This record gives sequence, C-alpha cells and structure tokens, in this order.
Amino acid sequence: MSALLNALPGAISQGMIWGLMAIGVFITFRILNSSDLTVDGSLATGGAVCIMMIRSGINPWVALAAAFGAGLLAGLVTGVLHTKCGIPAILAGILTQLSLYSINLRIMESKANQPVSIDKYDLLVSSRNAGSVSFQNPIVLLLIASIVIIGILYWFFGTEKGASIRATGANAAMARAQGINTAGNTILGFMLANGIVAVSGALLAQYQGSADINMGRGAIVIGLAAVIIGEVLFGKIFKNFALTLLAVVIGAVIYYIVLQAVLMMGLNTNDLKLITAVIVAVFLTIPYIKGKHPGKRAVKGGNGNA
Repeated sequence: MSALLNALPGAISQGMIWGLMAIGVFITFRILNSSDLTVDGSLATGGAVCIMMIRSGINPWVALAAAFGAGLLAGLVTGVLHTKCGIPAILAGILTQLSLYSINLRIMESKANQPVSIDKYDLLVSSRNAGSVSFQNPIVLLLIASIVIIGILYWFFGTEKGASIRATGANAAMARAQGINTAGNTILGFMLANGIVAVSGALLAQYQGSADINMGRGAIVIGLAAVIIGEVLFGKIFKNFALTLLAVVIGAVIYYIVLQAVLMMGLNTNDLKLITAVIVAVFLTIPYIKGKHPGKRAVKGGNGNA
C-alpha cells in the first residue's frame, strides 16, 4: 500500500497528461461520431516537435504552441483525406498515422529517441517534481491546463460554429439540409482533436524526459479507455458538457492508478498492452451488463406504470 501511495503522484500526473489526449479522442469519437486513428501518430509528432525545439533553445511555451500547430496539420490531412478524397475516416487516420512515422523520424533527425534533461533545459513538467509540494509539481500545471482547455472547449462548442460541428456529428444529413458545411466542420473537428492530442504528446515528452518514435503507439486505446471509464462512472452524474470533459480526464487518471496498482502486484511490464486491453474490456462490458440486467427498482417502476 505504501508503495502505491508513493507512486500515486506520478500516476496522477501521467493520467492527467493522457486525459488531455483523451479529450481529443472524445471530440472525434463522441462529438463527430467518428473513429480517428491519427492520434497514435500526432501524439508522437507533438512530442517530437516540442523536444527538438527545446533542444534548440526555444522557450518551452513556444514549443508547446508549435506542437499544437503540428497537431492541427495532422488533423487537417486526415480531414481532407476523409472529406475531399472519400476515404473512410478510420482508413484516413491510418494513412496519416503511417506517414507521420516517417515525418516524426525526420523531425527527430533520423533518431528513434531524443532525450531532454531537466538539468540542462527549462521544462514545464518533469517526473522528478511529481512528488514535490510546490508549484513545480506537474499536477498543478496539468490541473490548470485541463481547466483552461475544458473552459475553452465549453465556450467554443457553445458558439454557432461549435454547435454546427456537434450537429454534423449528430446527423450529417440533417445538418447539410440546414445549410451547414459538414465537410468543413469535420475537418475542423479533426484538426482541433489532433491539436489537443499533440499538446498532450508535448507534455508527455517533457514529463518522461524524451521524445520517442513509438510513444504514441496504442494511444487511441488509452484515450478510449479514459472516455469509457469516465462515462461509466460519471455519465449519470455529469450532465454538463464541461463536466463530461472533466469526467474524461478523471477517467484517464483512474486508468493510470488502476494500471499502477496492477503492475505493483508483480505482473510483467511486457503484459502492459494486455492489461490495458483487459481494463478497457471490463469497463466496456459494465454498461452492457447493466442494460441487460436492470435493477429491481427500474423493473418494478416499469410494471407499476404498465
């Protein structure tokens, strides 16, 4: 138990970083009602751009903004392939993800890994400060970043443009009948999602002290896990859109805490992907079981109304 408590700050920090990525997944998966596999590549792109700029002596905030821009471009490519070339969204994402592997290698000067030291460079977040009681603790910055991003998205999706994107995901045919540019909205949604994912990748690379070509592998699974966990645990409580996004972040934190606890039981780290799949499968099964076997109160209420 003490070992888990010691590892808790690190698990929360990583969970919050992946929670930002999960918000990007939520935009495509729930709002646009589409499956975008670009995130496996755009997360690594954000990390690569950020780390290489920091290594060049550029301010980490500027590097973070550049990572966001790189994510926007990745989402733009996927959106154009899907809407303008008629390629299914899931395949368009795979094509972009595949091409990003080579692009990321070029960004990192043909190296699979590029380290960055907290002793030499000024980083925004670092695993070294995960247990500190100060404003250098990454949890503080990540909490602020989460609140700011959720606040901006809550405002944006409340605007006319944001509402049209939500309408596009809800019913594209009806949206087109109302004169909404569904293709443009889809592209914008993909761009926004991958921009946020790239920011998550930039923060993750700083936290772990390096950008790695494979750091985004399986990101879509973790993102979906966070979305599903958040919906299963808080779906009936958090009805507000901002609270729904917060639930996604909390879902990612819970996922990492559970993952840390499972690993501390002595399981091999080589089984990490297997553990991830099991966790996701469990939380995906819970709503199905609840729907198939409703509670006694709901059954009695139904009979009474009949």
